[in-house]
Amino acid sequence: MSLEAQYCAHNYLPLPVVLTRGEGVFVWDENGKKYLDMMSAYSAVSHGHAHPRLVSVVNKQVANLTIVSRAFHTDRLGPFLQRICQLTGQDMALPMNTGAEAVETAIKAARKWAYTVKGVTPGKVEIIACSGNFHGRTMAAVAMSDEPQYQDGFGPFPPGFRIVEYGSLDSLRAAINENTAALIIEPIQGEGGIVLPPPGYLKAAEMLCREHNVLLICDEIQTGLGRTGKLLACDHEGVKPDGLILGKALGGGILPVSMFLARREVMEVFTPGDHGSTFGGNPLAAAVGLEALNILIEDELAERSAERGDYLLRKLRRLDSPLIKEVRGRGLFIGIEIDPTVASAREICELLMVRGLLSKETHETVVRLAPPLVISEAEIDWAMVQITAVLTELEKVQLAS
Repeated sequence: MSLEAQYCAHNYLPLPVVLTRGEGVFVWDENGKKYLDMMSAYSAVSHGHAHPRLVSVVNKQVANLTIVSRAFHTDRLGPFLQRICQLTGQDMALPMNTGAEAVETAIKAARKWAYTVKGVTPGKVEIIACSGNFHGRTMAAVAMSDEPQYQDGFGPFPPGFRIVEYGSLDSLRAAINENTAALIIEPIQGEGGIVLPPPGYLKAAEMLCREHNVLLICDEIQTGLGRTGKLLACDHEGVKPDGLILGKALGGGILPVSMFLARREVMEVFTPGDHGSTFGGNPLAAAVGLEALNILIEDELAERSAERGDYLLRKLRRLDSPLIKEVRGRGLFIGIEIDPTVASAREICELLMVRGLLSKETHETVVRLAPPLVISEAEIDWAMVQITAVLTELEKVQLAS
């Protein structure tokens, strides 16, 4: 920690624990203390730490071929893209590495589609995003944000973005015009605090986009691949987006793998030289990504997430604590909103860490619970004991003061 403090940019405020090993739903610190991981690296470790099938694939692929760039074909990329396109119902995919890169890819695709297919006047295109969104840390993603800290000191920002109220169909309808290329939206907002829109909103937004020839692009970097109890969070309302952004769990918790998927009319706006990535779609990433998808389907992890998520949500909603304002979520994507006048989410996460449960606060007011999808009911029961104990401890402190 002292070396990080000295040599690493202070762009994170981690909990004071040094992790050295992981297996399944558990991680261990440098002193050998065991923790239940209820964070999953922001949904990236949905399969659990060091999944043996993924480790085996890594070892085999590293010994064969890892990176040659997209200057050449490889035997791993095609099967990977075929599998993910067939699973999601999209026509084509463009592989990248990080979620933020995939978001940038989606923005570029939407803009070029608007100019070359929809016929928007050059330089006039607009993309709609939602209040409270989080689409990454790049300049374009920050330009779409309405979080003051994400923008403070980093301007000027690229133009062409409009922000509407998340969950409000009237706000979306008022923002759409002849220059609108796309709506980029999270079906459930993760960094916003596990915020769900009103029932039926996403489906109504899809219909509105269809009516006005506007692309619906769903950012499922955190919510996708089983996290919410369906393969995709948009599946809960039967929504078929024109474009789909995936990342996090796509790399099986092993390495960064992301991609933008879309219907053919959208993806074919790209020609050689328009866009690229030296590492995107490399053989190692493709091999790991394909096995991660196979595990997801064969082990029914989305179904497990639905069952375990319902189990955890029921238990959390039974808690009677003055510290809790609301419990919300879907599948194993859950937020406990804390009353900031009583306690901070950071304080709760620190006390949970002492008890061997790792989570992380969001905006100081929400404790996020998003464990690996392989978590058992017994492990959830143990987590509930720790959460209940911490809430009780803080309630006593408040009464004493």
